[in-house]
Amino acid sequence: MQQISAIVGLTWKAAFRYRLFWVIAALLLAAVIGLPILIKDDGTAEGFAQILITYTLGAVTGLLGLCTLWLACGTLARDVEECQIQMIAVKPIARWQIWLGKWLGLVSLNALLLGIAGLSIYGLLEYRAQRLPAVERDKLQNEVLVARASVKEENLDAYIEQATDREFKARQEKGKLADVDPTEMRKQIEQQVRAGIQIVPPDGIRPWVIKLGSAKDRLKDQPLFLRVKFNTSQNTTIPTTLDTAWQVGTPKKTAIWQDMLSLSPDSFHEFRIDPNLFDDQGNLVILFRNPNNMAILFPLADGMEVLYREGSFGMNFIRGLAIILCWMALLAALGLSAASFLSFPVAAFLSLALLGITLSSGTLSNVVSDGTIMGYNEEKGTKGHSALDNVAIPAFRGMLDVINLVQGFSPIDSLTAGRLITWQEMGLALAQIVLLLGGLLAVIGIFIFNRRELATAQGTQ
Repeated sequence: MQQISAIVGLTWKAAFRYRLFWVIAALLLAAVIGLPILIKDDGTAEGFAQILITYTLGAVTGLLGLCTLWLACGTLARDVEECQIQMIAVKPIARWQIWLGKWLGLVSLNALLLGIAGLSIYGLLEYRAQRLPAVERDKLQNEVLVARASVKEENLDAYIEQATDREFKARQEKGKLADVDPTEMRKQIEQQVRAGIQIVPPDGIRPWVIKLGSAKDRLKDQPLFLRVKFNTSQNTTIPTTLDTAWQVGTPKKTAIWQDMLSLSPDSFHEFRIDPNLFDDQGNLVILFRNPNNMAILFPLADGMEVLYREGSFGMNFIRGLAIILCWMALLAALGLSAASFLSFPVAAFLSLALLGITLSSGTLSNVVSDGTIMGYNEEKGTKGHSALDNVAIPAFRGMLDVINLVQGFSPIDSLTAGRLITWQEMGLALAQIVLLLGGLLAVIGIFIFNRRELATAQGTQ
């Protein structure tokens, strides 16, 4: 570890010698302080959180990510190009120790900068929160500056499959499947079963049974929040808001909470319900009645969710910053791996190109789902096809699998919504982002750096 620590120290000295540390720190603080001044919130808890968490922390992550890539490419590539690495390589130190020392130096530098930015954001949150109206401040403390866990309805896939099988067999016995594609018919039946669960007709009722499990013991006398989203099944002109009638609780077993709320479709809504509405087994019964003259659809995936307080915002914020640090560690490994065999400009270009591909994962996902890179032909009304699809689609699918290992973690969104970032989620981020992807890049970079002939590397003359 003595050799690695020496390389870590040299990386830090280089950052301070070239004033890079102070420049990045100044940029981060400017983003933290400047964005809330330039962009005014609307005075609500949601607008406050959007500015001070989403925009500010997003800007910090973007700045730190670009600086990490630039420094990772430069710290190794320039040492090779300027023949400084030869002075280190002739000493009793392995090349893998040089590579690992530079990576640890970059990660520790990021940790310090991210800590400074995080403390600034947290302090600004606490200070600015005192200037909100009392109602919005209470909402902020209960819905945003908190770590909330969530519970949804049990997965209904097994029920849907069983109901589909029963209906399919019934139609088969009645001879209704003659001259019909069985696969297509089964798909249509499944869609009908799903629609029957999701759609609430006019004056119809949709029940949910949310099982809180062991959490019921610590949720006594604690308020719960319902997070709902619904759509309408009509393409005609839809009112801005629709009346929704709710009842939570089990008659003769628990207290009952009822209310009539006016909510807009195609949007997420959160509202608070009274405490102690679940029964002794921890089952929370929710009933929705549709008083409108049009059907309403609650998606199975995100139509209904129960949120409750699980921890403090401070620890949640720290776990979120830890996941962002995992992203920075991956970017440092990417930059160092590229610089292991490329010059500084080419390594920076390659790293930024790969980062751009990651950010355009939506386009890749659309191509994979369409099964072609040719897109949709509007004149013919069909999807185009190319011989390249046989190569491009599997390649894009593999790239998406790798990208999803990183993009599956969204600490900024969770912090803005007051969602709990669990220790398990943080550990999984460490395993997938740093150990798996970062480790793979490290193995590639160290292997190439070990085989590179440093004596042939010359500075620009």
